[in-house]
Amino acid sequence: MPKGAEKEIDDILLTRYACYLIAQNGDSRKEEIAFAQNYFAVQTRRAEIVEQRILEFERVKAREKLSQTEKQLSGILYERGVDNQGFAIIRSKGDQALFRLNTQMLKRKMGAPVSRPVADFLPTISIKAKDLAAEMTGLNVQSKDLKGQTMIEKEHIDNNLAVRNAHTKRNRTRKPSTSRRCEEIATET
Repeated sequence: MPKGAEKEIDDILLTRYACYLIAQNGDSRKEEIAFAQNYFAVQTRRAEIVEQRILEFERVKAREKLSQTEKQLSGILYERGVDNQGFAIIRSKGDQALFRLNTQMLKRKMGAPVSRPVADFLPTISIKAKDLAAEMTGLNVQSKDLKGQTMIEKEHIDNNLAVRNAHTKRNRTRKPSTSRRCEEIATET
Protein backbone atom coordinates (compact mmCIF):
# COMPACT_ATOMS: atom_id res chain seq x y z
CA MET A 1 0.00 0.00 0.00
CA PRO A 2 1.18 3.52 -0.65
CA LYS A 3 2.66 5.45 2.28
CA GLY A 4 0.03 7.09 4.45
CA ALA A 5 -2.82 5.07 2.96
CA GLU A 6 -5.27 3.37 5.26
CA LYS A 7 -7.21 0.18 4.79
CA GLU A 8 -10.14 -0.92 6.89
CA ILE A 9 -10.01 -4.57 8.03
CA ASP A 10 -12.35 -6.73 10.08
CA ASP A 11 -11.75 -7.09 13.82
CA ILE A 12 -9.86 -10.22 14.80
CA LEU A 13 -10.25 -12.01 18.12
CA LEU A 14 -6.81 -12.92 19.51
CA THR A 15 -5.86 -15.15 22.40
CA ARG A 16 -4.04 -13.63 25.33
CA TYR A 17 -0.87 -15.42 24.23
CA ALA A 18 -1.18 -14.03 20.69
CA CYS A 19 -1.55 -10.52 22.14
CA TYR A 20 1.53 -11.14 24.27
CA LEU A 21 3.59 -12.23 21.25
CA ILE A 22 2.47 -9.23 19.21
CA ALA A 23 3.30 -6.86 22.08
CA GLN A 24 6.71 -8.41 22.69
CA ASN A 25 7.65 -8.27 19.04
CA GLY A 26 6.07 -4.90 18.27
CA ASP A 27 7.67 -1.49 18.02
CA SER A 28 7.74 -0.10 21.58
CA ARG A 29 7.86 3.46 20.20
CA LYS A 30 4.17 3.03 19.37
CA GLU A 31 2.01 3.95 22.34
CA GLU A 32 -0.29 0.91 22.04
CA ILE A 33 2.64 -1.51 21.93
CA ALA A 34 4.41 0.18 24.86
CA PHE A 35 1.17 0.00 26.87
CA ALA A 36 0.73 -3.71 26.03
CA GLN A 37 4.36 -4.49 26.94
CA ASN A 38 3.92 -2.76 30.28
CA TYR A 39 0.62 -4.57 30.88
CA PHE A 40 2.16 -7.98 30.27
CA ALA A 41 5.20 -7.16 32.44
CA VAL A 42 2.89 -6.19 35.34
CA GLN A 43 0.71 -9.29 34.86
CA THR A 44 3.78 -11.54 34.78
CA ARG A 45 5.06 -10.07 38.05
CA ARG A 46 1.63 -10.48 39.66
CA ALA A 47 1.57 -14.13 38.63
CA GLU A 48 5.06 -14.64 40.05
CA ILE A 49 4.02 -13.09 43.38
CA VAL A 50 0.87 -15.24 43.57
CA GLU A 51 2.88 -18.36 42.79
CA GLN A 52 5.47 -17.48 45.44
CA ARG A 53 2.76 -16.92 48.05
CA ILE A 54 1.15 -20.25 47.20
CA LEU A 55 4.51 -22.00 47.60
CA GLU A 56 5.12 -20.24 50.92
CA PHE A 57 1.64 -21.23 52.12
CA GLU A 58 2.27 -24.87 51.16
CA ARG A 59 5.58 -24.79 53.02
CA VAL A 60 3.98 -23.37 56.17
CA LYS A 61 1.23 -26.02 56.01
CA ALA A 62 3.84 -28.77 55.59
CA ARG A 63 5.79 -27.39 58.55
CA GLU A 64 2.66 -27.31 60.72
CA LYS A 65 1.89 -30.91 59.72
CA LEU A 66 5.42 -32.00 60.64
CA SER A 67 5.09 -30.33 64.05
CA GLN A 68 1.82 -32.16 64.65
CA THR A 69 3.30 -35.49 63.54
CA GLU A 70 6.36 -35.03 65.75
CA LYS A 71 4.15 -34.21 68.77
CA GLN A 72 2.17 -37.39 68.17
CA LEU A 73 5.36 -39.39 67.71
CA SER A 74 6.82 -37.91 70.89
CA GLY A 75 3.73 -39.03 72.81
CA ILE A 76 3.91 -42.54 71.36
CA LEU A 77 7.60 -42.82 72.21
CA TYR A 78 7.13 -41.45 75.71
CA GLU A 79 4.61 -44.21 76.38
CA ARG A 80 7.25 -46.69 75.24
CA GLY A 81 10.06 -45.53 77.49
CA VAL A 82 11.74 -42.80 75.44
CA ASP A 83 12.30 -39.44 77.16
CA ASN A 84 12.78 -36.01 75.54
CA GLN A 85 16.54 -36.46 75.20
CA GLY A 86 16.04 -39.88 73.62
CA PHE A 87 13.50 -38.41 71.22
CA ALA A 88 15.99 -35.71 70.20
CA ILE A 89 18.64 -38.38 69.55
CA ILE A 90 16.19 -40.44 67.50
CA ARG A 91 15.23 -37.39 65.41
CA SER A 92 18.88 -36.49 64.85
CA LYS A 93 19.68 -40.04 63.71
CA GLY A 94 16.68 -39.83 61.39
CA ASP A 95 18.09 -36.61 59.93
CA GLN A 96 21.44 -38.37 59.52
CA ALA A 97 19.75 -41.17 57.56
CA LEU A 98 17.58 -38.82 55.46
CA PHE A 99 20.12 -36.08 54.71
CA ARG A 100 23.41 -37.86 55.49
CA LEU A 101 24.08 -35.12 58.04
CA ASN A 102 23.16 -35.05 61.71
CA THR A 103 20.87 -32.27 62.86
CA GLN A 104 23.66 -29.97 64.07
CA MET A 105 25.67 -30.34 60.85
CA LEU A 106 22.51 -29.80 58.80
CA LYS A 107 21.77 -26.60 60.74
CA ARG A 108 25.29 -25.32 60.08
CA LYS A 109 25.02 -26.15 56.39
CA MET A 110 21.67 -24.37 56.10
CA GLY A 111 22.74 -21.39 58.21
CA ALA A 112 20.05 -22.13 60.80
CA PRO A 113 20.51 -20.89 64.36
CA VAL A 114 21.28 -23.65 66.87
CA SER A 115 18.22 -22.70 68.93
CA ARG A 116 15.74 -23.13 66.03
CA PRO A 117 14.40 -26.38 64.56
CA VAL A 118 16.13 -27.33 61.32
CA ALA A 119 12.73 -27.93 59.71
CA ASP A 120 12.09 -24.16 59.86
CA PHE A 121 14.76 -23.79 57.16
CA LEU A 122 14.17 -26.84 54.97
CA PRO A 123 12.50 -26.74 51.57
CA THR A 124 8.94 -28.07 51.42
CA ILE A 125 9.83 -31.45 49.96
CA SER A 126 12.37 -32.08 52.72
CA ILE A 127 9.79 -31.15 55.36
CA LYS A 128 7.34 -33.58 53.78
CA ALA A 129 10.02 -36.27 53.67
CA LYS A 130 10.69 -35.83 57.41
CA ASP A 131 6.94 -35.94 58.05
CA LEU A 132 6.47 -39.14 56.07
CA ALA A 133 9.34 -40.86 57.90
CA ALA A 134 7.96 -39.73 61.29
CA GLU A 135 4.45 -40.95 60.35
CA MET A 136 5.90 -44.30 59.30
CA THR A 137 7.83 -44.56 62.56
CA GLY A 138 4.77 -43.81 64.68
CA LEU A 139 2.69 -46.35 62.79
CA ASN A 140 5.36 -49.06 62.85
CA VAL A 141 6.24 -48.53 66.52
CA GLN A 142 2.60 -49.16 67.39
CA SER A 143 1.94 -52.01 64.96
CA LYS A 144 5.20 -53.82 65.82
CA ASP A 145 4.78 -52.96 69.52
CA LEU A 146 8.35 -51.62 69.74
CA LYS A 147 9.67 -50.44 73.10
CA GLY A 148 12.85 -48.72 74.18
CA GLN A 149 15.09 -46.22 72.47
CA THR A 150 17.32 -48.71 70.62
CA MET A 151 14.55 -50.53 68.76
CA ILE A 152 12.63 -47.34 67.97
CA GLU A 153 15.81 -45.59 66.84
CA LYS A 154 16.52 -48.40 64.37
CA GLU A 155 12.94 -48.22 63.08
CA HIS A 156 13.19 -44.44 62.58
CA ILE A 157 16.52 -44.74 60.78
CA ASP A 158 15.11 -47.46 58.50
CA ASN A 159 12.07 -45.30 57.68
CA ASN A 160 14.21 -42.26 56.90
CA LEU A 161 16.47 -44.38 54.68
CA ALA A 162 13.41 -45.73 52.85
CA VAL A 163 12.13 -42.19 52.23
CA ARG A 164 15.60 -41.05 51.11
CA ASN A 165 15.96 -44.01 48.74
CA ALA A 166 12.52 -43.44 47.21
CA HIS A 167 13.28 -39.73 46.72
CA THR A 168 16.72 -40.40 45.26
CA LYS A 169 15.41 -43.09 42.92
CA ARG A 170 12.57 -40.88 41.65
CA ASN A 171 14.89 -37.91 41.06
CA ARG A 172 17.20 -39.98 38.90
CA THR A 173 14.34 -40.70 36.50
CA ARG A 174 12.85 -37.16 36.39
CA LYS A 175 13.89 -33.99 34.66
CA PRO A 176 15.83 -31.68 36.99
CA SER A 177 13.53 -29.67 39.24
CA THR A 178 13.66 -25.94 39.70
CA SER A 179 14.31 -26.43 43.40
CA ARG A 180 17.89 -27.61 43.61
CA ARG A 181 18.33 -26.90 47.33
CA CYS A 182 16.40 -30.00 48.43
CA GLU A 183 18.30 -32.21 46.02
CA GLU A 184 21.60 -30.79 47.23
CA ILE A 185 20.68 -31.51 50.84
CA ALA A 186 19.16 -34.93 50.17
CA THR A 187 21.85 -36.29 47.88
CA GLU A 188 25.10 -34.93 49.28
CA THR A 189 27.34 -37.30 51.14
